[in-house]
Amino acid sequence: MQDMEITFLGTGTSHGIPVIGCGCRVCHSIDSRDKRLRTSILVSTPEIVFTVDTPPDFRTQCLREDITHLDAVVYTHSHCDHILGFDDLRRFCEMEDKAIPVYGSRRTLDDLARIFSYAFDASEKFRTYVRPSPSVIDGPFRLGETEIVPVRLPHGRTTTNGLIFWRGGRKRLAYMTDCQAVPPEAEEAARGADVLIIDALRHAAHSTHLSVEQALEAADRIKPARTYFIHMCHDLGHAETEANLPGNVRLSYDGLRIAI
Repeated sequence: MQDMEITFLGTGTSHGIPVIGCGCRVCHSIDSRDKRLRTSILVSTPEIVFTVDTPPDFRTQCLREDITHLDAVVYTHSHCDHILGFDDLRRFCEMEDKAIPVYGSRRTLDDLARIFSYAFDASEKFRTYVRPSPSVIDGPFRLGETEIVPVRLPHGRTTTNGLIFWRGGRKRLAYMTDCQAVPPEAEEAARGADVLIIDALRHAAHSTHLSVEQALEAADRIKPARTYFIHMCHDLGHAETEANLPGNVRLSYDGLRIAI
């Protein structure tokens, strides 16, 4: 039964693609799949709609995908390219006159409260501001009928929350953005998922992200039915990169929708 839809709102790294001032062939590509906003996904189920992260391009992504209702936001970590669209949540609060549940690690929520202090300070709240209802991710939690199991992923000097999504007793999705490795505990939690969405920055090794080769190796160990790469930089042209991948591994692209 396919009752979960994933929309890739953005699939690029922190620079986005095209990169400012870059003359490379990917930045000047006419293939729309090579135009990548910063990484985020929309998760839609029959009972709830939520995003994972709110990048700086979040407003543009919402307009492009005609998103007019949002029940919650789940944050993987607090780097700028994953949180700076936070203020655009105020429109969803305003349209439905409600607070919006926001989930993240203690560190991520503390960073949001520091950067967007006006939204978290009760003395400054107005009806047109973002009205977050924060919840610390310290173990599995539920959004509607979806159980979400967090897994810790190393990302430079910080830790990212990978997310394993369960519905109807099945492991539907493993989401692993911004990581330099997939530890054994995370691999075990994700193993056999219907879909794996995983960081694959470029071909060359990187100190805080998986390379294409490392992402392929992780997918081979996790053994999902399908794998999609995200958080890609301008080293990876869509068509030529995808042509050299195994049949069950694809590059995602902005606006791609998949049913699980």
